[in-house]
Amino acid sequence: MVSVYGSDGRDPADGRAHGEDFRADYSEMHPHLPGGGNPGGGNGAGRSIGDADRPGASVGMMAANGRAAPQGAPLGTRESGIARTTRLLLVEDDRLLSDALSRMLEAVGFTVYVTAFGEDALELARAYRFDVVLLDLTLPDMAGHSVLQKLRLARPEAPVIILSGETALESKLEGFGEGADDYITKPFHRDELLARVNAVLRRARASTPSELVLGPLVLDLASRRALVSGIMVPLTAKEYACLEFLGQRRGMTVTKEMFLQHLYGGRDEPEMKIIDVFICKLRRKLAEAGSPPLIETVWGRGYTIANES
Repeated sequence: MVSVYGSDGRDPADGRAHGEDFRADYSEMHPHLPGGGNPGGGNGAGRSIGDADRPGASVGMMAANGRAAPQGAPLGTRESGIARTTRLLLVEDDRLLSDALSRMLEAVGFTVYVTAFGEDALELARAYRFDVVLLDLTLPDMAGHSVLQKLRLARPEAPVIILSGETALESKLEGFGEGADDYITKPFHRDELLARVNAVLRRARASTPSELVLGPLVLDLASRRALVSGIMVPLTAKEYACLEFLGQRRGMTVTKEMFLQHLYGGRDEPEMKIIDVFICKLRRKLAEAGSPPLIETVWGRGYTIANES
């Protein structure tokens, strides 16, 4: 799980510093949530998750800089039958609820990014391509509906599921009108959440283009192959991942930090210069295959592929 909260490591809902007391608080207040009193353990079956379970204050486990390192390598979702890595953004300001949800989602194979703030959610959505977004409407810095509208502009292809305690028909219609793909009212059952997430993913992937065309270079997104004028370019898995990551962000500067996070998920990351090595090999192999120069260096920042490519 990649978690983004305040830079001082405090919960936006109550200002309390998070720390080691999280596990004790979790067990005492919510033994029935996923984990059965231990976040990350147990099956949490037969219980609902949502406003009915919220404590007055919640705490969590974070790194010293307020941003937790990912807890688990990216996996394919096992229960959904969707084989490839699934990246999910959870936007929820209740720390205890977001921790329970993220651990439950990670347990079935999702790579989960968590933030309590709308602005951070928008920044993450611009930097990374998420397969699905879970969005609470009550956030500390901006209205959830405003976040939804801006998400639709930044990432129109990303499915968004609203999580809300508001059950009124008007709120649901407003959410759908602003581009939400589904609307789940709290409290909800974990199995219902997973079923709805997987249903949205199936619909989204059925309509996803199978190729990314960059001039004479074509990326086959299904088979993860790169072809120049129909001839396959012999790329390693990491080289292809870098090329696809850049190609899906044409016109945007991709920093080396973004590459490392995408390739290694925050675990066992090599030195940053490895990205320069990957890019150098990519350029050489693409040139040998007859592709014109595509990857540009943005000095002091990273790399980009121009929009007109």
